[in-house]
Order: sequence, then C-alpha cells, then structure tokens
Amino acid sequence: MNKKISVIILVVIIITVIPTSYAQFTIGEQANQKLIEVTINGSEKIKVKHVVSGSNVPVSVNLFKGEISNLKVTDDNGNEKMNDGLKAGIVDDGYGNESVFLFPSNQNSIIEYDLEDISTLYDNLWTVRIAYPQEFSILFSENINMIFVNENLIHLKDKKGINVNGGGTMVLQYYSDISKIVKQIQWEENYFDVEIITNSIINNFNFEQESKSISFETNEKNKFVTIMISEKLLGGPYVVLLGDEKLKYSKYVPKENHVSLTMKPESTGQITIIGTTVIPEFSMFIPLIMGFLIVLTVPFMKKFNLH
Repeated sequence: MNKKISVIILVVIIITVIPTSYAQFTIGEQANQKLIEVTINGSEKIKVKHVVSGSNVPVSVNLFKGEISNLKVTDDNGNEKMNDGLKAGIVDDGYGNESVFLFPSNQNSIIEYDLEDISTLYDNLWTVRIAYPQEFSILFSENINMIFVNENLIHLKDKKGINVNGGGTMVLQYYSDISKIVKQIQWEENYFDVEIITNSIINNFNFEQESKSISFETNEKNKFVTIMISEKLLGGPYVVLLGDEKLKYSKYVPKENHVSLTMKPESTGQITIIGTTVIPEFSMFIPLIMGFLIVLTVPFMKKFNLH
C-alpha cells in the first residue's frame, strides 16, 4: 500500500525548491535522473517512466503534472519500494504537485505511472498538454507517424519519437485516424498526385498553370490542413493566401522532390498556394529541337542565296 510521507518528516528534512517555471517544493536533494520517458499510444492514458541513479542521500523526483494512477517504484531487481516506507514515499504539496521521495540506496530506482487527464480527443485530433523542467523523451506507437508540436508539423518517419532538450511546456497533437484526400492533376502526359490531410471538407480544388497556383476551399476554421505536392508540379518559394490575406504556414520535405505545407486558417474561405516555378506549358525539348534545326538550316540557306 502506498504511503504518504508525514508532515513531521517534511519539517525534519530540508525542503528544496525547483525553478519558478515549474514551481514545486520537494524534500531532499533533486535526484539524478538517468532517463525520463513518456510513451503515447493513442489513448487517454499516457505512460511515464523515470530511471533514477542510486544515491547515498535522500532524493526527490518531481512527477509530471496530472492525474496520476498505477504508480509503482521498483529497484533494479524489480522489487517494489512503495510497500516499504523506509525506501520510498509520495509527497503532495496540496496544489496538485506530487513527487516521489527516495531514501538512500546503491541501486537505481524505476518510477512508473499513468497520466489520466492530460490527453483529450476532439474531432479526430488528440491534444496533449505536457510540461516538465528537465530533458525528457516522448515515444509514440507505430501507428503514429505525423505529429504537431506547438502547431509545427513533424514527420516521424522511421524515428520512434522526439527529445525535448532542456524540458519545457508544449502542446502536442496528432490524428487518431489520418484521412487522406488525393487529387490527381494531369498535365500533357504527366500525372501528379496532390495529397491533402485535414479534418475539414475540401471543395473546388483547382490547379492553374498560368498563375502558378493551387487553390481550394475549406469549410471549417482552426483546423490543420497539410498539403503535399511535387516540386516539379509547383516549385517554391511559396506564398499562401486565405482570401487576400497572407496565411502563416510551416514547410517540411517528406521525400525527394516533394514539399509538405501545413497551415491552420482562423476562418473559412479559399486557400491559394502560389509558387514561383511551375510545370512548362510544353515540353522543354521542343525549343532545343527547334534550335538544333535552325543551326542545320542556316548553312543551306546561305548556299541557296549565293546561287
């Protein structure tokens, strides 16, 4: 049974304070954490793991903020420490901040728990608000390969997750199920697929070679729209407009000769992506052939004029 450390012990042991950006009081020294790992698998529960180095003095480990459940503390051999009040206990400051107090030990301590209330699902998009004052890593299940960190798109590709250097506060979002819209553009004998990932309904998709632009209408505001296009079809740099106003976007290169543009319009309307280069109106080899024929023809024309 988990045991709370009594108020008497709090008075006896020195209280330390971590920086005000994550204000929380703890008892004992700050622990040396070898690993801080958050695992996200597409559900409301988020799993957290701390690996703490052994120490010859009492130490404290700050836990992530949120509703904590299934907390357990073990040593290298898998023996539980929470059942022994002389090895580990929980400190609660009364303001929703909890930490684990560890008595001196020459073994590592492994702290594991679930966070129940920092992840929400709305309209196919999970949103996780997470904060910690030290460097930590976030791992994702295999079905999650595209995430937004503070509204910036990151493709995980073959990576397992991301590392948050120095810690901090972030808003992390990802789709529960990715619904992909594919629009195919034919130009002469060439076909180009334009992929759009969004929760919004896309209407009136159009490609204009003359104005070097792609346009479409979105019927919902404050939703991510990610469009991947071939740079051979429409090359950058790009200007993105919502109506007549410039729209902020982030750029990512998911694969060779392709670019991914992500935006989050604050109102509905027509989005227009304008490039600086576009597929030619006719084959680039035609001018070369014409020039070659002219070079061959000129000597014959001169000879004809001499006669």
